[in-house]
Amino acid sequence: MPIATPEVYRDMLDRAKAGSFAYPAINVTSSQTLNAAIRGFAEAGSDGIVQVSTGGAEYLSGPTVKDMVTGSLALAAYAREVAKNYDVNIALHTDHCPKDKLDGFVRPLLAASQEHKDAFGTPIFQSHMWDGSAVPLEENLEIAKELLALAAGADIILEVEIGVVGGEEDGVANEINDQLYTTPEDALATVEALGLGEQGRYMAALTFGNVHGVYKPGNVKLRPEILKQCQDAIVAKYGSDKGERPLDLVFHGGSGSTAQEISDAVDFGVVKMNVDTDTQYAFTRPVVGYMMKNYEGVLKVDGEVGNKKQYDPRAWGKEAEAAMAARIVTACENLRSAGTSVKA
Repeated sequence: MPIATPEVYRDMLDRAKAGSFAYPAINVTSSQTLNAAIRGFAEAGSDGIVQVSTGGAEYLSGPTVKDMVTGSLALAAYAREVAKNYDVNIALHTDHCPKDKLDGFVRPLLAASQEHKDAFGTPIFQSHMWDGSAVPLEENLEIAKELLALAAGADIILEVEIGVVGGEEDGVANEINDQLYTTPEDALATVEALGLGEQGRYMAALTFGNVHGVYKPGNVKLRPEILKQCQDAIVAKYGSDKGERPLDLVFHGGSGSTAQEISDAVDFGVVKMNVDTDTQYAFTRPVVGYMMKNYEGVLKVDGEVGNKKQYDPRAWGKEAEAAMAARIVTACENLRSAGTSVKA
């Protein structure tokens, strides 16, 4: 199918909320990982979200170029072509963008999407994330309001982060402390600033102990009930016209989460869960195994010529893509999106 239109993307999120499931949002950094992500969604029978971070976008542009906009647009162009051959809907998203990178990442991409929409009727990306967790909430929401207006004009959904995700991702590091827990007051301030859809649609990454990186189950103290408390506070103040779960929520930093924690978060309104660390390992692990197993073939050992069929990047690349796709199928099953794709 073609990349999801704004209408299809909104329908994806609506169906997820109504059906109490969520989509994995898979970070990609290359054509190989993009192909693996789309393959995984197709094998799971799930629509899905593919996203690129600031660091991933730099890498995609070429390691000596390091231009986030170039890398993002290149990924989107490639995705538009390859996604046509799969029977699921794929939405394109950009991940964490802090304040100091807005002018070199999200703002020019919003402008590019507005131009594309004016010319062809649809934006390039379906959603963008503004990560204002490093600035005071008032400033975070002030910038979010400005970006939401731009996004709405281009028929794009904005994602905002209200609270702080601990750990480190793409050079952005946060301590693991009480700031990892969004309060109902924070959620109410968000709705007061951004509305409940009348100013444009947005998703909110409310934090409930989330931490980026690699952690075993039990090491991260997640409190998914915070999400319900925030949703309930909004309903108590604004009514239930938007349902009992008025906010579309996003789950960041989920590595090491238990199945019950993930299930609870989805039940409380999570419609998108970022998956990066686990798929990075799933992609790299079979490459390591392949190289160790085929040591004498991939290297010209003791003056020999090696085995061209074994050091051809396609040989180990296929194994890496298959393993990453399998991990995405598992993510779809855990988030209950497997088998939910509605063919356009």
